[in-house]
Amino acid sequence: MAKTKTSMRQRLGLPPGPVDLSGIDTTATPGFGPADPGKEATLAAREEIGRELADLQERMAAEAEVLGSPRRVLLVLQGMDASGKDGVIKRGLQGMNPKWLHIKAFKAPTIQERRHHFLWRIQRVLPPAGVIGVFDRSHYEDVVAVAARSLAPQEVWRPRFEEINAFERSLVDDGCAVVKVFLHISRDYQLERQLRRLERPDKRWKFNEADIEDRRHWEDFQLAYEEALERCNTPAAPWFVVPADHKWYRMWAVSQLLLETLRELDPTYPDRPELDIPALKRRLLTS
Repeated sequence: MAKTKTSMRQRLGLPPGPVDLSGIDTTATPGFGPADPGKEATLAAREEIGRELADLQERMAAEAEVLGSPRRVLLVLQGMDASGKDGVIKRGLQGMNPKWLHIKAFKAPTIQERRHHFLWRIQRVLPPAGVIGVFDRSHYEDVVAVAARSLAPQEVWRPRFEEINAFERSLVDDGCAVVKVFLHISRDYQLERQLRRLERPDKRWKFNEADIEDRRHWEDFQLAYEEALERCNTPAAPWFVVPADHKWYRMWAVSQLLLETLRELDPTYPDRPELDIPALKRRLLTS
């Protein structure tokens, strides 16, 4: 397996300052050396990782249920179309208990959602205490997509960066750990994946003709993401950039980022000192 002395959060975390996505290799596999059998190692470790994620997930749920702990986790997945968000959720989080896993995919705002503040639809589906929430796209669509597609003037979307920072800071202060991941793919890789969707009947249902138009705005999206990553890369809710041209790597990397977050939270099964264990056992045995 990959060497773990340096955490994945250190390897994939963005330093403060301007972001140049063109300088980040989308085929890189931070944490693995050139000779490491990365794909084989991560596939072999998937079950073990899933077991630990599930154990920590249950411990956090138990703390919320018994102790009233407010702690929870929000995993935000952003990326261009075909960057692998679905695969990360399906396989990278494999093994976790769906009972304490809330997944929400965000598409273009509905007419009702447009009548409200852009964070309204986000706030309605935040994970409750003890639960891991996963956003497939998120509030960042309301700055990135709006900017890249020129859907609104700058004076509308640019102030949203500070609102997002304040919103995420309030989540952290309220006991919600925020893990923000940008799945970074190349334009060529996206083309390969989109062609595959057209060629395979089991993938064709995912194809959206609007994605062709977005490819024409590739550079606009890259610039919009660079600004969002720079301006919302805060100590409370930092950004992680995962090179995502390799399916096996992006799934493993995201699972490691989530695992490190849960390990740092270090949830424990709560003791129940109010329970008279011997008396309860006698009652059970005579029931």
